[in-house]
Amino acid sequence: MEFILVTPQARPHVALIQLNRPKELNALNLQLMGELRDALKELDENDEVRAIIITGNERAFAAGADIKQMAGKTAIDMLNIDQFSTWDQIRKTKKPIIAAVSGFALGGGCELAMTCDMIVASETAQFGQPEIKIGVMPGAGGTQRLTKAIGKAKAMEMVLTGKFMSADEAEKHGLINRVVPVELYLEEAFKLAGDVAQMSPVAAKLAKESVNRSFETNLDEGLHFERKNFYLCFASEDQTEGMNAFVEKRKPEFKGR
Repeated sequence: MEFILVTPQARPHVALIQLNRPKELNALNLQLMGELRDALKELDENDEVRAIIITGNERAFAAGADIKQMAGKTAIDMLNIDQFSTWDQIRKTKKPIIAAVSGFALGGGCELAMTCDMIVASETAQFGQPEIKIGVMPGAGGTQRLTKAIGKAKAMEMVLTGKFMSADEAEKHGLINRVVPVELYLEEAFKLAGDVAQMSPVAAKLAKESVNRSFETNLDEGLHFERKNFYLCFASEDQTEGMNAFVEKRKPEFKGR
């Protein structure tokens, strides 16, 4: 891995992926995204990992896509490169992912943060889809996830003007989970990931899948999907352990089975 740093056990059952192109403000080139895809796939298959954090550095989570790689491309070039297939694979990660964001999360960086399941931000974080300023538009989910997160009017304003959104405003509009001082943002992400990692890995995967399905279907179909996943929990040893522990007034020991 040249452009990311991976620590599978940064904390018990919590993996950390750090984007590592500091001179380019962690711009998301094709190689970095490929490395991220492969790392997430490997961590998804690692039974010791129950939650994953993706972060950058204090100055930038990721300041966008690598424009130098795209500037001279034609529409057919972009079609053949098919860079968004990598994003589709990242989206299919089954384990919960938390973005720990400080500084710039712009363009592809904002889209990557929104691809994660939760976002913890430092007070210096800035979110935006400024692609309009260079003659294009978001292409990795920016028009879709941003609209679902903050509503049509605010999303239109950000996408059509390229204006940034502060961390405080992002929390107000429901884009992120919480804002903390810059020196605490990664630690806060670890706390959140640790809370998730204490739960049943089986139930966490099924619950994540069900929440995501709510964005892809109507209410009746979503409820049907939710109920099937609820019933599926009862095929797990974790369900037996969790309910027995509750009855016996002790802490459950989930095994992910």
